[in-house]
Amino acid sequence: MSRLLPPPRRLTRGIALALALPFFGGIALLTLTPTRIEQSMPNLLDLVLSVSHRLGWESLDFTRLEVIANVLVFVPIGILAFILIPRRLWLLALALGPAVSLSIEAAQRLALPNRTATVSDVIANSGGALIGVALAILCTLLFAPRVSQHRPSTLEAS
Repeated sequence: MSRLLPPPRRLTRGIALALALPFFGGIALLTLTPTRIEQSMPNLLDLVLSVSHRLGWESLDFTRLEVIANVLVFVPIGILAFILIPRRLWLLALALGPAVSLSIEAAQRLALPNRTATVSDVIANSGGALIGVALAILCTLLFAPRVSQHRPSTLEAS
């Protein structure tokens, strides 16, 4: 499969790395602080829920919103992993999201008594990362320039 997936350009990797550093910092702030997001930003959650209810999605509650957020936050992790991991090891990109999620949940369980570590968070986060890898693969197959497998012919001297 790695032959079908050409490596990203150097610029693409540089941009991905530049985005990954603050993104992972944001994930750490979001998940590894003692305060849950609904305690630190209750107005934001109320706003999201009220707007979604006005738009007709009345079944959206905090639990569903949390699952959707867990999925969406991990999509970039899958994309970044696929871009930054060498192509010959691209399958590691599939494992990175679940590994990051398990690490976060373990840290919450062991060091943050006000946070709740759940298997459902690991499943949602892992699903988001897998969606990210799938999107990155799809975009690579659709838009990446192809490396020609054709070798130039040589003329034989007679």
